[in-house]
Amino acid sequence: MRYFVTGATGFIGGQVAARLLAQGHEVIALVRNPEKASHLAAMGARIQPGDLLDAERVVAGMRGADGIYHLAAWVQMGARDDRAYRVNVEGTRNVLTAMRDLGIPKGVYTSSVAVYSDTDGELVDETFRHDGPWLTEYDRTKWLAHYQVALPMMAEGLPLVIVQPGLVYGPVEGNPIQQAFELYLKRQLPAVPSQTSFSWTHVADVADGHLLAMERGRVGEAYNLTGPRHSLVETFELCEQLTGIPAPRLTASPELVKGLAAIARLVERVLPLPLVMRSESLRSLAGTTYGGSYEKAKAELGYAPRSLEVGMAETLAYEIRRLGIDVPAVASV
Repeated sequence: MRYFVTGATGFIGGQVAARLLAQGHEVIALVRNPEKASHLAAMGARIQPGDLLDAERVVAGMRGADGIYHLAAWVQMGARDDRAYRVNVEGTRNVLTAMRDLGIPKGVYTSSVAVYSDTDGELVDETFRHDGPWLTEYDRTKWLAHYQVALPMMAEGLPLVIVQPGLVYGPVEGNPIQQAFELYLKRQLPAVPSQTSFSWTHVADVADGHLLAMERGRVGEAYNLTGPRHSLVETFELCEQLTGIPAPRLTASPELVKGLAAIARLVERVLPLPLVMRSESLRSLAGTTYGGSYEKAKAELGYAPRSLEVGMAETLAYEIRRLGIDVPAVASV
């Protein structure tokens, strides 16, 4: 089978592309910077230079495909321009329009549980809908792409399946929360937000879930590809059990984190801030719950995410090697 993949140099997309190639499929990867895709080319992928916003390049790369995986997205916090909108909304529209016009038999679009925003302690399923306001520009633009681009085109007959990962982590370069793990392992993480929890999703599990969605997913349906829900306090307590490195003893209340976000919003207008200190990052950590149930994906796709204990042991061992930190051993699970 021939698959067109966007975001193949990204954290999840790289894992999806590698799995497709390992299974003997042909992969055409749309990439802005071919140099970043040299490892994929070495594995046998065909590299199509291009940008999501260049509709002609998208069509050229997609022509003749048996299926598409659209994973590319703008994920950086604190963007000061319209890049998040152009990539996440206009880019998605270009990809799905090309899929429709070329008559591609099936596609998988990577949305996010971020479209649910803060679920206020609930573990919600795919029928849940949040209509604003949003905590971050990423949340807002992914919501627009999900509800105002993908779903209307699916209603008109586009043979698409939507998947919605939770907070993705794992032993791979590009981990979106790598900086937090690095600060913890270096004993430089001063505090952890209290009451904040996520559906922790191992990158290998969510990559497998994408392939399952292509193989078994029902056209017109959405599937949460999440994992077990844990608070940040519980997560770093687990990290301490695995490594022996003390978890931060201080916790920050939602009110304090919101106050810090307001200060950061003023500071970042004149000074660059680390990712974890940007106003959007702090707002998304102020007692929030990004929780999605994976029961539908489990029942219909055979999706089976690993426990946080297993996944975090793998991730911390990787980060310790990467950083060259002297830790006796990460406990096995």
